[in-house]
Amino acid sequence: MLGTATRHTSPLRIFRPIYLRSVSTLSSNPSIKIFPHPEQPNSYLLSLLDTDPPSTKLAIGSTKSIPPTPNSFRENHHFLSILNEVLAKHAADDPALKSQAQALASPGGFNFIQARNSRGTGTGAGGASAEGGAGGAGVGGWVHLSDERNPPDFGRIAWPEDILGSVEVDRRGNIIGNYQSSGTYRIVTNEGILGMSPFLRDKLVSRLREEEAKL
Repeated sequence: MLGTATRHTSPLRIFRPIYLRSVSTLSSNPSIKIFPHPEQPNSYLLSLLDTDPPSTKLAIGSTKSIPPTPNSFRENHHFLSILNEVLAKHAADDPALKSQAQALASPGGFNFIQARNSRGTGTGAGGASAEGGAGGAGVGGWVHLSDERNPPDFGRIAWPEDILGSVEVDRRGNIIGNYQSSGTYRIVTNEGILGMSPFLRDKLVSRLREEEAKL
């Protein structure tokens, strides 16, 4: 006599979908994230960090419109202080700035930047091309670190609101002086918002994460 087979069935598993809120970024600068402002309705926080909800203390600033404009944007002074500290520590090691210094020290360069120039930035005493003869080679001077949102043509000087700061270089194009903040830089202009080299952006993000861990 054949036995009756018993059929075992596993209990039905119900999988619930997991919803993740995607983080929006600025189309002109994908490294900058957009979050609803946790304290101000109809406003947004802009941050270099992915943390959601974002820290108002470490955000770049707030804006009532996207993309931000000089009229809609309100900068975070604490963030600007951190930015200047990071640049003071790391700007001299930025490959892009070192390359610029070398290029301007070469015989083909012609505009070592001393700051009381035609656009008046308030650093230094005059154009090194005026001191060093053709090309500005042979005499040191100052090189500006400018925002990448509106890079000047080679040999031209960025607008004051685009200049983050300056470093002193010797006649061979080696950076020899400490970084000096311009005091004229604006995080947002009609040309865009905070464009930095990958090297300096990584240094800034690392510092912001360190500060975030302390909160």
